[in-house]
Amino acid sequence: MKNQIQLTIIAFLIATFTLQFNTAAQSSGSSEKTREAMTRYLESKHADLSMMAEDVVFTNMATGEEHKGPEEVLKMLNYVYHTAFDADAEMRNLIVENDKAVLEADIVGKHIGEFADIPATGKNVRIPLCVVYDFENDKIKRARIYFEVPALMKQLK
Repeated sequence: MKNQIQLTIIAFLIATFTLQFNTAAQSSGSSEKTREAMTRYLESKHADLSMMAEDVVFTNMATGEEHKGPEEVLKMLNYVYHTAFDADAEMRNLIVENDKAVLEADIVGKHIGEFADIPATGKNVRIPLCVVYDFENDKIKRARIYFEVPALMKQLK
């Protein structure tokens, strides 16, 4: 009986280790695909949206405003980076785990157009930004944007 209990415990430990190993291997593959998609997206300076799901949704967490579908997302990105500002995103950190990615960056450039009811000031800005991305089937399905408006307003005064 004692040997049977020991064998059961050993079998349980082997099964648990195998399950953890297989889960880690699957996660690693998923993380790798997520990182590749994020790298393509960021290196394109938001021009390549091939990694976006057809029903992608970007949400501004401060206002609740949503941009649905790749076309609306592209319009929003163009407005921020090319209409309201002549700017680029400077990455600080990119964290990728399975089907999630978190980008910490600064939007760096010049205020060249109306933004938040403030006409162009021509001032240089550095705006902290964080975006949390959810992937589904290797495509960006959702993005939650945390944009530091108070930091921007202080710079535009």
